Amino acid sequence: MPLTKPALDPSDVQPHTGSSYPEPWRSQVLPREKRRLGDALGLTQIGVNRTVLAPGKVSSMRHWHTHEDEFVYVLEGEIVLCTDSGEQVLRAGQCAGFPAGSREGHHFANRSNQPAVYLEVSNRHPEDTAYYSDPAVDMVWSAPHARGRFTRRDGSEY
Repeated sequence: MPLTKPALDPSDVQPHTGSSYPEPWRSQVLPREKRRLGDALGLTQIGVNRTVLAPGKVSSMRHWHTHEDEFVYVLEGEIVLCTDSGEQVLRAGQCAGFPAGSREGHHFANRSNQPAVYLEVSNRHPEDTAYYSDPAVDMVWSAPHARGRFTRRDGSEY
């Protein structure tokens, strides 16, 4: 029997398979699949994504947020948490959290030969900005544009 709101089966949510990253960073994260569970349930204060990260890909470029807390819970497989402080492997049932304003740049890498599945949860703050930690990644993301926009550090457009 199909579920009705406020419940849903994540497999019924249309997968989002693109990325708004400009190249050369877009190809480092794709292919990946995000199912926007929070949007499908009408949530406006928090975002919840079920993400499938392919082997050899990263979740994003290392970054940190000014106004958004982030939480990640691994459902299947394993991912490597890469931060300014180093790396550690997270397996199914383990999690990580990143408080808003903490300048600890982070992302996840799938270095296994199997897809990794995890939940991403964050608040949706209209004034959030994400700064990308690696000097070679000349990128800043800022809200409130639709789902945000990317510029170079000097403010110029991509």
